[in-house]
Amino acid sequence: MPDVLAYACDDTASIFHKTTIHLREPGPGEIYFEVKYAGVCHSDIHSARGEWGPKKYPLVPGHEIAGIVTKVGEGVTKYKVGDKVGVGCLTNSCGTCEMCTSGYEQFCTGDEDGLPGALWTYGLDADGNPTAGGYSQGFTVSENFACRIPDEIPFEAAAPLLCAGITTYSPLKRFGAGPGKKVVIVGMGGLGHMAVQIAAAMGAEVSVISHGRSKEEDARRFGATHFYATSEEGTVESLASSFDLIICTVSAANLDYAGLIATLRPLGSFVNVGLPETPLTLPWRSVIGGNRIVAGSNIGGIPETQEMLDFCGEHGIAPQVQIISGEDITEAYNNVVDSKVRYRYVIDTATF
Repeated sequence: MPDVLAYACDDTASIFHKTTIHLREPGPGEIYFEVKYAGVCHSDIHSARGEWGPKKYPLVPGHEIAGIVTKVGEGVTKYKVGDKVGVGCLTNSCGTCEMCTSGYEQFCTGDEDGLPGALWTYGLDADGNPTAGGYSQGFTVSENFACRIPDEIPFEAAAPLLCAGITTYSPLKRFGAGPGKKVVIVGMGGLGHMAVQIAAAMGAEVSVISHGRSKEEDARRFGATHFYATSEEGTVESLASSFDLIICTVSAANLDYAGLIATLRPLGSFVNVGLPETPLTLPWRSVIGGNRIVAGSNIGGIPETQEMLDFCGEHGIAPQVQIISGEDITEAYNNVVDSKVRYRYVIDTATF
């Protein structure tokens, strides 16, 4: 397999530069696809900057990947040359443990052959060698960890669905978003704008809680019926016992979690998909007194990710993206941290 172009950073400063990486030929059960688009996720930024633990550099991030199959290994049955595929956060798991056989590969507990658990898209392989992500022009992966991208989804917008899409689809489905349910999305960023679209397509009455009103028009266009700004005094208090389900996409530790949980009806659920850096203090009297649920949600397994893609294709759902070149990645990282993107950056690898 020839070397391919990629963008990497050499340390936690996350200054990206063009490089080449070597990819293996697809072995039995594997496919190779030319990466066309790669999403920029805030998780990539945390990883590249060493905020989620030490990394081996140079690092090629990227776990929102869309491309076209150009080679298939022996025994491949799911894909053929020319198929549009995507890869998200996972590239391998044991396939035999209880979690894997239940469709929750992200919680793989490992196997007797030494696989330590789920393997993430970039970082370290099972043998401890560095692996490269989607900020590259090619990717080799097991056919079991690629998902088919429906033709109805604009190809340039498909990549963020492999993380932002499944991160929001999974808890909305699990906690019963649908007709007759009042769902509120907290935060209108990359995750939030996907959650609004998906919840609306599921048939729920959707509200958005954001700091200000600058994104209200977008929220209503994405399917929200109501919009509330916390910068306006008394907003959260006025919503007490209003909602069946809250999907919180915000990671700020200073968020008014007690106030938000109080907006739940009895038996309602608060699900956090943002990841605060500090432990939270929860209003247990409110939680227990109303039989309320406080939960987290971590992406989704491969079957559910394919289900999400098919759902988005069927309902005309796609992220709103800004296409950038490889040379723009460093600036894009800073803009994401400063909340200056609407709503996801997507790298066009043809610019490498």
